[in-house]
Amino acid sequence: MFPSGSPRSLSLVFLLGMASQGISCPSRCSCQYLEVNCTGQQLQEFPVDIPLDTRQLILAANNVSYLPPVELSFLADLVYLDCRKNLLGDDLDFTFIGVARLVYLDLSFNNLSQVTFSTFSHLLSLVVLKISDNPNLVAIEKDAFANNTWLRHLDVSRTGLTFLDTSTVRDLPNLRLLGLSDNLWHCNCSFLDFITWMMESDVHFPDADNITCSTPAGLHALRMPAAEAQLHFSCLTQLHKQDYVFLGLVGFCIFLAGTMAAWLAGVCAVIYEAHTSKGEEEEEEEEEEDT
Repeated sequence: MFPSGSPRSLSLVFLLGMASQGISCPSRCSCQYLEVNCTGQQLQEFPVDIPLDTRQLILAANNVSYLPPVELSFLADLVYLDCRKNLLGDDLDFTFIGVARLVYLDLSFNNLSQVTFSTFSHLLSLVVLKISDNPNLVAIEKDAFANNTWLRHLDVSRTGLTFLDTSTVRDLPNLRLLGLSDNLWHCNCSFLDFITWMMESDVHFPDADNITCSTPAGLHALRMPAAEAQLHFSCLTQLHKQDYVFLGLVGFCIFLAGTMAAWLAGVCAVIYEAHTSKGEEEEEEEEEEDT
């Protein structure tokens, strides 16, 4: 017999408790109290027989290409989900609708290509979201994180992103850390607002030296502070062809309006003068008749 209170006796008690309650552990996975770990088991599908009271599920380094929403919804107490280094793709919309208590989600090193509002909108308690190292990720919708107001740590490093709308991250009141390094940022005038927000924000940007412009060629490999200075000059001080056309039309409209106003004023003055002269003549005629 093991001494009372020893690690082995506690493990034995735990296993006996699981057996007595009919709780199983997925094949090729290890189970501890409220945790299921299936790391590196070459799983092709989401594992079955996960205990319903699981709080932490680790599926890292497998070949899972699909997360079944129904099976996930059975894990209503799940707060930690690690799916890094799998084959997850584009079909994640509404996947997490049943795990609203999720606080930590790692989807890095997968095949995501876009993030929409429906992808994470049900994760109202989410604090950490890692979607880095998804080279096919080229689009994040403007309101993709609108419901994730508790989000503090967001990592989108090493993806295929070329643009990110400023409001997507600016409107996250609790954001403290944002990973943006080694992306294909297209530093044009449309991206200037985002770069300016970066420079003025209190958010921490890890690996900031590797947050650089990829295109256009004139700004390639330029870090964001230097890119902001150049874009301020080229976007805010120089006018493009369409700007000159617009200013020309505005000037013509102002000139035309001024001309019309002057013409109308002249016509009114002539009419007034004619009316005044006519009134004076009538008064003179009346005075002559009276005399």
